[in-house]
Amino acid sequence: MPKGLSLIFMLLLSFTAQAEYWPAEQWPTAPVLTGPALQALEAYAFPSRDDTARQGIRTDALLVIRDGQLLYERYAGPTTAQTPHLTWSISKSLMATVLGVAYGEGLFKLDDPVAKFYPPLQKHPDMTMADLLHWASGLDWQEDYEYAPLKSSVVAMLYTRGHHDMAAFTAAHAAYAAPGQAFRYSSGDSNLLSAALKAMVGSSRYPDYPWAALFEPLGIRHAVWETDATGTFVASSYAYLTARDLARVGLLMDREGRWGDKQLLPKDWVAFNREPFAHYHAHEDDAVPGGQWWLNRAVEGAARPWPDAPADTFAALGHWGQALYVIPSEHLVIVRYGDDRDGSYRHNELLKLALKAFAGKVQP
Repeated sequence: MPKGLSLIFMLLLSFTAQAEYWPAEQWPTAPVLTGPALQALEAYAFPSRDDTARQGIRTDALLVIRDGQLLYERYAGPTTAQTPHLTWSISKSLMATVLGVAYGEGLFKLDDPVAKFYPPLQKHPDMTMADLLHWASGLDWQEDYEYAPLKSSVVAMLYTRGHHDMAAFTAAHAAYAAPGQAFRYSSGDSNLLSAALKAMVGSSRYPDYPWAALFEPLGIRHAVWETDATGTFVASSYAYLTARDLARVGLLMDREGRWGDKQLLPKDWVAFNREPFAHYHAHEDDAVPGGQWWLNRAVEGAARPWPDAPADTFAALGHWGQALYVIPSEHLVIVRYGDDRDGSYRHNELLKLALKAFAGKVQP
């Protein structure tokens, strides 16, 4: 290549690298957007108190990142930008991300038997790490919440007879299907993953592992993750992050596990997270399970669960309306925290309105 063209090529590469935004202590910001589309989004996400038709929607935080820049941010008291908010089942996707670092360290393979790391599961020798990541352990689990507490496995695990040792409580459940053959959403499966991680990294390294492996490299400074009485992280439910910090996890996933010049998560791990579970049978309005993440994919002829969002949209979702949406084709990361008690909040509606307000709005 002639020297002149070589110099131009190097300058173009330099410009491209400089144009890629990453958060330092603070997020780089983009110009403030206004207009009817944004007003429509805010009217949905933050309804006035006298809007009795949608009084069940209560958004605590809404934050939008595009191309690594902070595009929009709004909070409702008492939540602020400094508040580590309870993520509920977003914790499951966070544990999957932590496990991705361990996977990159060569500490386990997807087809490893879980009993290799958690001996109480020796009575289920065919259960693999991939099965747990797909919520397909085959254990007979009832994921009912406060509306059906007497038959709920998860209520018993979190609050009554299982709360001391959540993994052991889960492992004691009988099987209803062969591992890997049927999807049944289970907070217990996620806590078995947390117990398996403890054996992988060792008891001395485990208490700091989410911070050393994930939070600190991403610049997350205010994470809280509760454990049960055995010191095992409650991967199903009890991680707390600010909206800005959770958006860092979203950006990591948007960029296929890369953070700056470091490949923090192997690309094949991110691909696994975003691949539908092969034996999933679609249910109306339900997102499709991947590797402890939720996908906007058509399955067995069923339409995408969020039809107004791109097919590559995927999300970490939690009880009462917690959500981390990642839309790679639009380079968008959206964090939404809330406290929705009546089921009136709709993922598709927020995504539709957010895309109208923010898609394609920022130039590098």
